[in-house]
Amino acid sequence: MSFELQLAGMRALVTGGSRGVGAAVVQALVEADARVMAAGRSLPSCAVDNVRYIAVDLSTAEGAHQAAKSVHEHLGGIDILVNVVGGSKAPAGGFAALSDSEWSKELDLNLMSAVRLDRALLPSMVAQRSGVVIHVTSIQRVLPLPESTIAYAAAKAALSTYSKALSKEVTPKGVRVVRVSPGWIETEAAVALAERLAAQAGTDYEGGKRLIMNGLGGIPLGRPAQPREVADLIAFLVSPRAASISGVEYVIDGGTVPTV
Repeated sequence: MSFELQLAGMRALVTGGSRGVGAAVVQALVEADARVMAAGRSLPSCAVDNVRYIAVDLSTAEGAHQAAKSVHEHLGGIDILVNVVGGSKAPAGGFAALSDSEWSKELDLNLMSAVRLDRALLPSMVAQRSGVVIHVTSIQRVLPLPESTIAYAAAKAALSTYSKALSKEVTPKGVRVVRVSPGWIETEAAVALAERLAAQAGTDYEGGKRLIMNGLGGIPLGRPAQPREVADLIAFLVSPRAASISGVEYVIDGGTVPTV
């Protein structure tokens, strides 16, 4: 029995598509013969063939407008929107270290980037009565780390709530909306963090990974997820194989979250 994803010719935009999970999603969709555009702050050091890249700051209204405009110009419409872009550069130090400016940065990147792109691109999906929107949230919405990611966790929680409400509105109009909630993923940024922590602690890279996993309360699987593992889940969810899935969240964290 074949498990063809049936994505050939589908038009897709992946945000944060130049690195990490976003780059893995781009690769997975290209391998499934989708027509892919990737948007992010920078162009990738190693571009994927047949992918159109656009360098925009999606934390701004203008960046979202540019990305949506490019989608309509170069793809002629859209069938799949994968909102991966996100992250945090907030300083450590708990709530007192977070100024209004830091809060705004976290909300603009992790919530409003998706809200603005959805607002720009969803009407065409509704008009054709088909499409899929993926919102990449985070387990930190239920497992926040107060030392440095309060604002990030709050923004991802808001994204999840917004996504659920959006699914109720547009699923009856033919557009599925699904959340994917990763735990710690071994991206380029995660590797750099583990290496930095390892150097500070006088240990090796595996020791640095263990420090991060311990900080999360442990990962029962014993390792972080790989970007391609998250991408393969997303590729399935945007495919016709998942045609009855909408309004739900898929956690991919190796068992990190300790509650039901």
